[in-house]
Order: sequence, then C-alpha cells, then structure tokens
Amino acid sequence: MVYSLDDTIAAIASARGGAARGIVRISGPAAAECLAAIVRRPSIPAPWRETPQAIVFQAELELAGLAPLPADVIFWPNQRSYTGQPAAEIHTLGSPPLLQHLLEALCAAGARLAERGEFTLRAFLSGRIDLTEAEAVLGAIEAADDRQLDAALVQLAGGIAEPLRRLRQSILGLLAHLEAGLDFPDEDLPFLNRADLRQQLQAAVAEVKRLAERMAKRLESSQTVRVVLTGRPNVGKSSLFNALARDVQALVSNVPGTTRDYLVADLDFDGVRCRLIDTAGIDERAGRPADDVERAARELAECQSGAADVLLVCVERGAARAAARSADHPGAGPCRIVVETKADLRPPQSASPAAVVTSARTGAGIAELESRVREAVLAASSGEGDVVAGTAVRCRAALQAASAALHAALRLAVAGGGDELIAAEMRVALGALGRVVGAVYTDDLLDQIFSRFCIGK
Repeated sequence: MVYSLDDTIAAIASARGGAARGIVRISGPAAAECLAAIVRRPSIPAPWRETPQAIVFQAELELAGLAPLPADVIFWPNQRSYTGQPAAEIHTLGSPPLLQHLLEALCAAGARLAERGEFTLRAFLSGRIDLTEAEAVLGAIEAADDRQLDAALVQLAGGIAEPLRRLRQSILGLLAHLEAGLDFPDEDLPFLNRADLRQQLQAAVAEVKRLAERMAKRLESSQTVRVVLTGRPNVGKSSLFNALARDVQALVSNVPGTTRDYLVADLDFDGVRCRLIDTAGIDERAGRPADDVERAARELAECQSGAADVLLVCVERGAARAAARSADHPGAGPCRIVVETKADLRPPQSASPAAVVTSARTGAGIAELESRVREAVLAASSGEGDVVAGTAVRCRAALQAASAALHAALRLAVAGGGDELIAAEMRVALGALGRVVGAVYTDDLLDQIFSRFCIGK
C-alpha cells in the first residue's frame, strides 16, 4: 500500500443505490481548487481558505452537460478535518449517475479516485485517530447487529485505546528519566533513584494486569450470547431455568407472577458458552389491570427479550403450534426456539414439529433442548465482532508482551541490574503497546486493516 499524501483524493461516500441525498468527499492539498472548479456560485473567497473552522454553505454546482445542481457544501480549509488535510463534503441529490458526473468533474479538476480506506488511513497517518479507532470505524461499518455496533462504538470512543495511551505515556516518562541518567552519568543530579524506579515499575505492572483483566471482562460481556426465557406467567420458565442451570436459583411457585426481576446464569454446553436469563411472565390479556411492580417487571422482561440473541418461547403443552408459527416467521430478530413445558402434568399428545417438549421435574427433553440451544448459540456467535475481536487479539498479545518486559525490568531493578538492561526491557514494553495504538506499525498491518474498507471511507 503506497499512497501519496500530496494527492487530492475523491470518492462517493454515501451508500450505493438511489436515495434522496448523496455525498461526495474530497481531501488533499488541492481540495479548495477542485471545489472552486465546480462551484458555480457563490465563488469561494480567498479568506475562506485561511479560516480556522469548517465552512458550511449552499451552492450551485456546474457540471458539463447538466443544469445547475443545488448542493450543501462543508469545507475544511485546514488541518481540522477528519483526514487532517484540507477537505470537503458535497451533499446533493442522490442519483447515482449524477454523483458519478460530480466525481468525474472533481477528478478532471485535479483529484484522483480514492482507494479503499484511504480517507481513514489519512486520518490515522495525520494523528486524528489511532489504529484501534480506525479498526472501530471498520467494525461499525461491518456490524451485523446492535451488539457488534455497540462494541465498535465503545472502541471508537476510546474504550480500549485511551487507557493504553496513558499507560504508554507513563512508561515513556519513566524511561526518559532513566535514560537521562545514562546520558549524563557525570552530572550530580538525582534523575531517578532505585526505590522510585522499582515503585513506578510495580505500578506499571499492576496497571497492565488491571487493563488485561478489564479488557477480558469487556470482551466476554460483549461477545457472550444471550439466551432469554420468555412466556406467560406460571408457564414453567423458572423451573426450566433451574433445570438448564443445574441449580436452584429461581424461586418456583404455582402462583402466577412469582418472578418479578430477572435472573442470570452463565452456562457452558460442551465448550459453547452463553448467558441464560429468566424473565418475568408477560400476561397479554386485554383489559387486565397491572400494578406498578408488575408493569416494571414487564418492562424489564421486554428489555431483556429485545436484547436477546436466542429466545426460548415457553408455552404449555397444546399451545405450541401458534408459537411455532411465530418462531418460523422469517425476518430480523433473535433465533426462536419454542419449548413445551410441564410435559409430566399433561397426557401425551402430538407436539409441534418445531417445539421441544420438556419436563423440568423429570428431566425429559432437557438434553434435546440443550443441544438446540447449543446450535443456536453457535449460529448467533459465528462471525461476531470480527474487526473488534481482531483489535482485542492484538491488544491481548501486546499486553502480554508488555507485561513480560515490565516484569523483567522490575526483576532487574530489584536485583540491582544495570540501567541499560532495564531501559532495554522498557523499550520492548513501549514497542508492544505502540503497535496497538499505532505509534509503531508495519505496512503489512496497515494494508491488512485499511484494504477491508469500502471506497469513500
């Protein structure tokens, strides 16, 4: 990947296909000249090119063979744009042929077509974003569901990078003090005594450990598939929850509405992990009064069901066919498994082919249900958060390398080792952390990340 930052690049930034509005983006040293070549009015005064903030104005664009085209233009004349260069966005009618004409006019004025991810690459190279944030942009673009989008947005907001930057900066400051003593050994100055060095290295080791644990918890939380039990009151959800959890966690009673809050259990089905959630029963009978507690319980249940990856729709035997038809309905949303409960309390009858017949009391059907849940969890988690997970893998490896180097530096400091050896280990730790936030990078890594972007991003 060899791109010149001296080129002015242009691309269609809006989604493919027709729409009411479309966006064409340009960035580079000649952005103002390219824009001036197609803006019929108003003309772009020279002072605008020196203003410190973005300029937003309505314009008419002049394209060969077309009537004047109305547009809204956002113009960044200096380094405050996303890319850290003079840049502009042209918002106009979303006709694909029209946007193509506009792009060709910009290229005729001196721009060239942008490559995949080149705008975000320029933002990275100019220091506007770091490597984890660039990957988060890609994660947001490729997100297939709300969970993946949330994980990408947390990362984009600095959820991973910011504490790593602070840690790297503290190690860098410590190394600067240590190397000052090495560079000026004859100066009678207390650059850094051994007690302070050991204390600060211990603090850095503890911070690396804390960040590793924090990221592991966040990754587990964001990637754990949520399996939610739902259904009417007293249908047997809590008994089924206890049976699947192999523990008595939920209070069970014949009185409808026993469960008001939700319960959570982390399960492992032959190496496939998920989070099982038991919710309050929802009574949908019209006109039935509900007190404040019941309404709150219903809201909690609906919230949990809305965030589910897999829904276990619990019904009593004989009521499964309607639920099965709902579960088989195509469209977006979580995977649904219909579960007939209380099989031991009712005479045998033909079940819906899609339903799993269970009895929490006798254990009948529980193994089959676990197998179905395992398959659904695997399907829900396949391909989940690939981009953000890729950052997590790099971050985990970097923290492990930094931890090993800092432990080595601390052992040397405790044993009275030479400052040169301690400084060498600290440089290893800095390099490891720098590879995550992009302070240290390779062309191969950049190519691997930015080549996955679409044109215009």
